Amino acid sequence: MIQVDEKEWIRRAYLLEGKSQRQIATERHRSRRTVAVAVSDPGTVTYRLSLPRKAPVLEAVKPHIDTWLQADLAAPKKQRHTAHRIFTRLVEEQQFAGAESTVRRYVGLRRAELERPAAFLLLNYAPGMDAQCDFGEAEIILAGQPITVQLFCLRLCYSKAAFVYAFPHQRQEAFLEGHQRAFEFFGGVPHHIWYDNLKTAVLKVLHGHHRDEQPTFTVFRSHHLFESRFCNPREGHEKGLVENLVGYARRNFLVPVPEVATLAELNTLLLGRCRAEADRRLQGESETVGERWMTERKMFLPLPIHPYLCCRTVPVRVNRYSLVTFETNRYSVPTEYAGRAVFVKAFVDRVEIVSNERRLATHLRCYDRERDVLISSHYLRLILERPAAWDHAQVIQEWRARWPAVYDAYLAVLRTQLPEPQGIREFVRILMLQDTVGETHLAAILTWALNERCYSCDGVLRHLRVLGLAPEPETPGTKSERTVTPPVVALPNLAQYQQLVLAGGPDGD
Repeated sequence: MIQVDEKEWIRRAYLLEGKSQRQIATERHRSRRTVAVAVSDPGTVTYRLSLPRKAPVLEAVKPHIDTWLQADLAAPKKQRHTAHRIFTRLVEEQQFAGAESTVRRYVGLRRAELERPAAFLLLNYAPGMDAQCDFGEAEIILAGQPITVQLFCLRLCYSKAAFVYAFPHQRQEAFLEGHQRAFEFFGGVPHHIWYDNLKTAVLKVLHGHHRDEQPTFTVFRSHHLFESRFCNPREGHEKGLVENLVGYARRNFLVPVPEVATLAELNTLLLGRCRAEADRRLQGESETVGERWMTERKMFLPLPIHPYLCCRTVPVRVNRYSLVTFETNRYSVPTEYAGRAVFVKAFVDRVEIVSNERRLATHLRCYDRERDVLISSHYLRLILERPAAWDHAQVIQEWRARWPAVYDAYLAVLRTQLPEPQGIREFVRILMLQDTVGETHLAAILTWALNERCYSCDGVLRHLRVLGLAPEPETPGTKSERTVTPPVVALPNLAQYQQLVLAGGPDGD
């Protein structure tokens, strides 16, 4: 094959020096046809096969390769044949004796023909009308331990303003709370939000873009009045703006890997980064993200007057230990509700237990498994009735491990000054004051009580009232000041009695 530098020599000899093509062919030992081609075209000569190269060993297995590649078009992208896997199957199933490089070459050609890249359209969105939503994962260091958090991402399609918030999971309560926080961050609600077919929103994929949606998600959407729109299955590129945001947030918001004490600290960091994005001017735009965002705010749906309770509600029954079970963990309620049917409202950060719209207890949500989450005040009335259980009650053992040291000191003196179980009962009555005055004030009062040798609940309570930390008891005088409506009593008819006397009694005597 003639090289470009030789072609240049031939062209100079013919066009500048005036040599004939015959003379050049003789001098260069080339055919006249080669010289003619070099004179007419200075470009690189490419070799072309006049006939396809024969591959008798490969020809026999080409139908199998084509069948497998065709089936791959409907298979998940991460579970399709590689050229090496095709080669090993051919060896195992067809006793193929050719080289792997031959198979690789053919697979590359056929795959280029079958998997033609899809064509896309440039899209423009009206202000305030559309947003895209998705979850993504990221690694952080939380309280010294590496964990994976779930990033809720929502992006406005017109301004490209971004909202990113970290949750411990992707459950429905996190999905709903993420929306609500995003709406508050953006200052309104987009008219349409695009999703893939995530289970927190979709029960069943129907024909086309129709979906059977989760009832709770439908109620949430109705509360905010936006419309949900769903991508085709396995077509994540249809919401490419938010898909790009997930990777962008990982690379730009979370590098280096954040080390935080709480998720709240991480989310403060993320929201600060999202606000800073308002100063960016994207390629091809004349306005910053923030300026376009302000245009969008005028077109949003308004935020509802009352926020939606972003929780899952689960019916449960309180067991005889005054515990309800939710996701393998057990949470306490006051002992008087043992055996009753109640509801658990599971938020991302807390668990509320309610009965007839009355909140019985609120706990920090536990994400471990098979844990007992107890509030000591729930059991004090029962311990007051059963003081013998004091030393063995689990809730008291856990509480004693973290309460102030003065509590133990005061209890020890009480148990020496008063007979059992009176000392325990007196101390339980004092502990019941903590919900009213708080641990700090109660610890200070018990320190005073030890110094003053005050060993009764009544004495502690009197001192709290002197300090204005406990309400005064009601006295008869205070009760008389209330407006009381006296009962109305019907007077007897004395005329009938007078007639009876004048007649001499019932027998007329």
